[in-house]
Amino acid sequence: MKAIAVSKYGDTNNLVAIDLPDPSESETQSYDILVEVKACSVNPVDTKVRAGTYDDYPDYYDHTPALPQVIGFDGAGIVKAVGDKVQAFKPGDEVYYSGSPIRQGSNAQYQLVDSRAVAHKPKSLSMVQAAAMPLTWITAYEALVERMEIQKGEKAGILIVNGSGGVGSVASQIARTILDLPVVVTTTSRAETTDFSKSMGATHTVNHREDIPEQIAQLKLDVPLKYVFITHTPTSKYIVDAAKICAPFGKDKEIPMYGTEFLAKSLTFVWELLGTKPYYGVAVDSHGKMLKDLAAWLDEGKAKCHLSQTLPLTVDGVRNAHEKIESGGVMGKVGLSVSAEGMDEAKAFM
Repeated sequence: MKAIAVSKYGDTNNLVAIDLPDPSESETQSYDILVEVKACSVNPVDTKVRAGTYDDYPDYYDHTPALPQVIGFDGAGIVKAVGDKVQAFKPGDEVYYSGSPIRQGSNAQYQLVDSRAVAHKPKSLSMVQAAAMPLTWITAYEALVERMEIQKGEKAGILIVNGSGGVGSVASQIARTILDLPVVVTTTSRAETTDFSKSMGATHTVNHREDIPEQIAQLKLDVPLKYVFITHTPTSKYIVDAAKICAPFGKDKEIPMYGTEFLAKSLTFVWELLGTKPYYGVAVDSHGKMLKDLAAWLDEGKAKCHLSQTLPLTVDGVRNAHEKIESGGVMGKVGLSVSAEGMDEAKAFM
């Protein structure tokens, strides 16, 4: 099969087109499905893996496939074959998913994926639109619902740092339209990112280049700002602000420090890493359930796709996508499609 892989860890020039054997039966596990990839998208994690700097796990590179490594977390495509324990899917089904962080990724013609972390593609979305959704949605949903334990209809507000980014723009939707929070404040810095964030569910925006606590105070919110979700790297610059903003007994997706308001206010902190479940093989079916629910919400119009641009699924397209992500300022998601810009599918992955 054709694939785009990292030949050695480093800059984008190390993303190259290669030929690899099709996934074999010996690689297929009981719950696996074999997907013919039609689209994928690029996330900041893809750029870190490519650069050789990904450090969310202490031993990540000890568990990844040997170089050349095919990266790409998000994907959408057509099921070609299923494992002996797969009941929810059959050949010909259109699906979308976020794959395992330690198996070959979606920048290839074919990919083996654990079916328990897969769902049928939303009918209202194209392949590339569907491929833009899984990683960011699962990350935000786990953070807000599973880790922060925000209750639906709770009379509280949330601050989402980097509201126009991939995770921030779906977190805004989850907070506002799925959890029905009355106040969703996001940080933005440009007119276009402010408009985009509001279209994704923000009720208020503040400028992250200015004093955030002061701007929050000026909003005179009528509910306590109980939650802070930091989706920007590095997060350390927002630690003190988060403690000032959070109501007592609130929750922040970051690390507290002694001698600060984190301890004084008895604030709770949590980490969120989408790959924890597949990495350690726990509760992997929850990802499939989240994507099944998301597909229904997308088809009902309750959730929105945050794809902002589509590039060809070629070496040049993947390199371009990585460079856009690394340059910063991207709104929503960058997608890659085998038929982008009218391209002949036979030219994909080259």
